[in-house]
Amino acid sequence: MLQAVDAHAAGEPGRVIVGGVLDVPGDSIYEKMVHLRDHGDGLRKLMLTEPRGYPGLCCNLILPPSDPAADAGFVIMEQMEYPGMSGTNTICVVTVLLETGMLPMVEPVTELTLEAPAGLIRVRADCADGKVKHVTFRNVPAFATHLDETIEVPQLGTVTVDVAYGGMFYVIADAAQFGLQLTPDEGSDICRITEMVKAAAAEQLPVVHPLQPGFAGITIGQLSAPPTNPIAHRKNAVTISTGELDWERPSTWTGVLDRSPCGTGTCAKMATLYARGQLGLNEDFHHEGILGTVFTGRLLEETMVGEYRAVIPSLSGPGWITGFASYVVDPSDPFPEGYTVGDIW
Repeated sequence: MLQAVDAHAAGEPGRVIVGGVLDVPGDSIYEKMVHLRDHGDGLRKLMLTEPRGYPGLCCNLILPPSDPAADAGFVIMEQMEYPGMSGTNTICVVTVLLETGMLPMVEPVTELTLEAPAGLIRVRADCADGKVKHVTFRNVPAFATHLDETIEVPQLGTVTVDVAYGGMFYVIADAAQFGLQLTPDEGSDICRITEMVKAAAAEQLPVVHPLQPGFAGITIGQLSAPPTNPIAHRKNAVTISTGELDWERPSTWTGVLDRSPCGTGTCAKMATLYARGQLGLNEDFHHEGILGTVFTGRLLEETMVGEYRAVIPSLSGPGWITGFASYVVDPSDPFPEGYTVGDIW
């Protein structure tokens, strides 16, 4: 039996496993992530596919930290990968840890450190009346690897893109190239086009994290547009893949929109703006998502990641618990790791 708490961060759902898995082999959270990916991927499938999950869901496994500086560790599981870091999942994890009492809450501010696969994440949670009102975290370094690169995308032609790391490697393209304004009714076109751009960019612009070579390749895509929320500086739509891409059968490509303004996507976007001189240190950057919700990012300091000029970003946003559940698998169940069907996946 697995105990889990469901939550969402500015609209993006993140399930948090809080019981049923005592630990995973590995001397660090990164190694534990690799073990799950290579030897225990059934857990991810069980929680994220039907009948227990759905295409837009993410999941997190709370584990004991390996770093003595951390209060808890967590492995992030998404539909097609194990990211090194995720902003919405961090917000959901912090909200669950504090509101359920797994870690002590101190009002008005609780400070804690989480160990993610990508490294240590320093967190400040603003709390009142037993609730987490806002989560702000110091992310791993973000950096741009390509600016204004042109790639050739079948059916779309020549497309101009940026590539940046914010915890995952993103390809970022201006939505105006495709006649999109990033409104919810464009969801199907946004997903289809972003998946095509991501597949082409992954082939034509190979990338590897200089200090963590286990994180390699563009795995996620983002479209960028002017905001509709009056407090925002930019609007984005991030597409999470839900199936393998086959150029011979593009009609089978599937993806789902991140419902939030996307935490690591915001950090990656800020890294590109910084590289262009369009965003300085200690300036708030308000990033709008497809639902009109907003995350606030800020670049705290400069650093280097290998040969890349990088920045340390922080990200701030709200999270809410939506439910508590115990999940089981009957030995006679023909779908112990769940299933996907091509109508919505």
